Amino acid sequence: MKSLEQKLERLMFNSRWLLAPFYVGLILGIVILLVKFVKEFVSLVPQVFSADGSDIIIGILTLIDVVMIANLLIIIVFAGYENFVSKINTGDNEDRPSWMGHVGFADLKMKLIGSIVAISGIELLKAFMHVGTYTNEQLAWKVGIHMTFVVSGVLFAVMDKLGGKHHAEE
Repeated sequence: MKSLEQKLERLMFNSRWLLAPFYVGLILGIVILLVKFVKEFVSLVPQVFSADGSDIIIGILTLIDVVMIANLLIIIVFAGYENFVSKINTGDNEDRPSWMGHVGFADLKMKLIGSIVAISGIELLKAFMHVGTYTNEQLAWKVGIHMTFVVSGVLFAVMDKLGGKHHAEE
């Protein structure tokens, strides 16, 4: 019976490697975002001298959106892989990000919701830059969705804070 238990535990432990293809897929997602970034940048450059300031700002905000999503993906890849699959051995590489190896599941969750709130805020700002192209109902939905993300983020932070106090007491 002990042998069966050990085999089952080994199978369960090694099943973590099934997550590795997901992280490779997210890395390929970053490649897609790079293509999107280059496309947006190339389309923005000719507008520098002809477009009004708000169009340039919207173009730059779009670039920021893409960068934030790419940053979020790399955090998820590094932290998720190190938390759930295996430690990433970078040796003494001076370029190793200081946060790498120190982002736990709760931190990852907070970074995710924080990024979603920031991206939603940028999208809302872009909508308000062209407020005339939206109906009041569409703007209300955008604000409502953004506020839902903000409130969710605050609730996540409060739950983590309360959970941290509970674990500290034990």
